Amino acid sequence: MSAPASVVMRRVDRDESGMRVDRWFKEHYPGLGFGHLQKLLRSGQVRVDGGRVKTSTRLIAGQEVRVPPLATGDVRPQTKATIRDRRDVDVLNEALLYEDSQVYVFNKPAGLAVQGGSGVNRHVDGMLEALRDRQGRKPRLVHRLDRDTAGVLVVARTRSAAAFFGKAFKERESRKFYWALVKGVPKPPQGKISTFLVRGEGDDAERMRVARHGERGADHALSHYAVADQAGSRLSWLVMRPVTGRTHQLRAHAAHIGNPIIGDSKYFDVENWELPGGIQNRLHLLARRIILPHPTGGTLDVTAPLPPHMAQSWAVLGFDETGAEAAAEAV
Repeated sequence: MSAPASVVMRRVDRDESGMRVDRWFKEHYPGLGFGHLQKLLRSGQVRVDGGRVKTSTRLIAGQEVRVPPLATGDVRPQTKATIRDRRDVDVLNEALLYEDSQVYVFNKPAGLAVQGGSGVNRHVDGMLEALRDRQGRKPRLVHRLDRDTAGVLVVARTRSAAAFFGKAFKERESRKFYWALVKGVPKPPQGKISTFLVRGEGDDAERMRVARHGERGADHALSHYAVADQAGSRLSWLVMRPVTGRTHQLRAHAAHIGNPIIGDSKYFDVENWELPGGIQNRLHLLARRIILPHPTGGTLDVTAPLPPHMAQSWAVLGFDETGAEAAAEAV
């Protein structure tokens, strides 16, 4: 998108109804600073349906926004895609499991972060910049996966879809199924794990720990699990379904019952335990399937395949993927 050389009148899309003026400009003119926008609003250069507005004014579908001439530096160039953009598009296209006008569903690779953070230079949220539409709107994350967890990741293509999915997750209308390879075999082989979880302190700040009810900062966490198969008494394949969505919930819960997930650098702390041959020391946790309402009606139901390191382990252990059907019904 080039900088307007003259006044431009832009109509507010239906999907943008209810959006604040400052957010609307950030979506369409991401290089325009907040301070500069305020000056344009105070001087009346930016108007909505001919009237003056504030940064906090909510827009209504069909309104016309007057955009004055802007300096080139106020608008992020959207000419030819950069080499990195093209690479990001290639990665996302390869990971695409499903798409329609409202949603993308990706098979997130293990090791790729969903959002940025300390020491994280490449992540899904940043890669989504390459998928901005012709109006400059960027797809939105609606939930997260741990960096080392592979599998189903839902991304909204529109603002209204993001709000819809956000509400569905908040009200627990989604059903998420995970596959995990764990140490030992849980007893009983089918059950639920109900605890309170709180973030650790000091050296344990990146881990969650089981807390007492009423402890400051602790949130209730509930997970269901069932054994799909096992390799003797040493390893087992669990189908897990989190009811709540706490940080590291399944990883902390598996460790809590004495069956930590194989390759979990944060929660697998069993002494004198050797990894079986042919199995990589990487997190064996897959967001296998998600079922949730679709914004236009009906149900979104998407499944992700085993990532390469888990597929290798399944082959070594002789696990058959069809064995998870009964376990999934049990959780």
